[in-house]
Amino acid sequence: MSGFLAGLCVAALPLLAAGFWLGRRTARPAGLAGLGTPVEHATFQTLHTASLAAPPLRAGLTEETARKAARKLRSLLGTDALCLTDLKEVLVWDGAGAHHRAEIMERLAGPLETGRGEAFRLACDTPDCAVRWAVVTPLTVDDRVHGALVACAPRESAVLVRAAGEVARWVSVQLELADLDQSRTRLIEAEIKALRAQISPHFIFNSLAVIASFVRTDPERARELLLEFADFTRYSFRRHGDFTTLADELHAIDHYLALVRARFGDRLAVTLQIAPEVLPVALPFLCLQPLVENAVKHGLEGRADTCRIQITAQDAGAEALVVIEDDGAGMDPVLLRRILAREVSPSGGIGLSNVDDRLRQVYGDDYGLVIETAVGAGMRITVRLPKYQPGVHSAGRLTRE
Repeated sequence: MSGFLAGLCVAALPLLAAGFWLGRRTARPAGLAGLGTPVEHATFQTLHTASLAAPPLRAGLTEETARKAARKLRSLLGTDALCLTDLKEVLVWDGAGAHHRAEIMERLAGPLETGRGEAFRLACDTPDCAVRWAVVTPLTVDDRVHGALVACAPRESAVLVRAAGEVARWVSVQLELADLDQSRTRLIEAEIKALRAQISPHFIFNSLAVIASFVRTDPERARELLLEFADFTRYSFRRHGDFTTLADELHAIDHYLALVRARFGDRLAVTLQIAPEVLPVALPFLCLQPLVENAVKHGLEGRADTCRIQITAQDAGAEALVVIEDDGAGMDPVLLRRILAREVSPSGGIGLSNVDDRLRQVYGDDYGLVIETAVGAGMRITVRLPKYQPGVHSAGRLTRE
């Protein structure tokens, strides 16, 4: 789909620049000679105008986004008036002839149903009305009509029909990107819900059982563990923000490890080496804690001696490098690849594929988990986190109440 969108954008904008826009604005002041030829200047101006109209449309087709984009879209077409509609009403009218709103909506029934554009003469009794013709082009996303772009002009024009069609296709691409963004957001939210749902009931039961065991013998210890449990569950089930900071994620890990140590005592040895400068780095919520839980599970599995886990976070220039390593049972690399590809389900606990997918969704395929393992050789998981990524912002630190 990404190739289709890119191709459509490339096809639409140059046509706008070299065709209709130049046809209406070929005369350029002499003072602009230093900016290139008239063709180059028209192309740059069109691309700039389109870039200003794109951000609102990337939020979907609403009254607010239509209002913000309409003036720029009318500038692209050079028309006397332009309106954007959804399936029920005119969202915005920019320019002259706003009294034609009701007539436009009446004439939209056919184009909105068939998905085909048309041009028609407007009925108007106002002698000095600047618009007499309207060109309607439906806005479609995945073959579904979401609304229409209507360009109005004093007279019929084949050039306007073609230009309005190209602009409408470009708007449709932006709406399709908005739909993809919303789908991606819903997918990330679903992944977080899945992580929360997969928090082991056995871990919760065992934690409460350990706390209960200290109530009579060591009430102060029981109180401390109860606070650790409360902080861990509050962080894990919080409802605001898709992202957190490395500092907050490490705090949640510390609460989790305190509860595990209370149960296993000296059988679990954890070493942390954290560079202070990477603590403010933003990362997807519940991204590292499941990896530590995986290390604990596989590190303690089938052994009576001490499991050693090392967690490091280092500054690596434009990135933060987080490594979680255990000396546990390890895993067959072939099985691991099948788990990451979701061909098989992990044997209990929280699957690595969930975290790997979310990292790739947020940062791209180059930022998936790097896992080194073999049967009996433990596991080493490396996570690379860009320090600065558009759209990745922490929701703020969660503090104990």
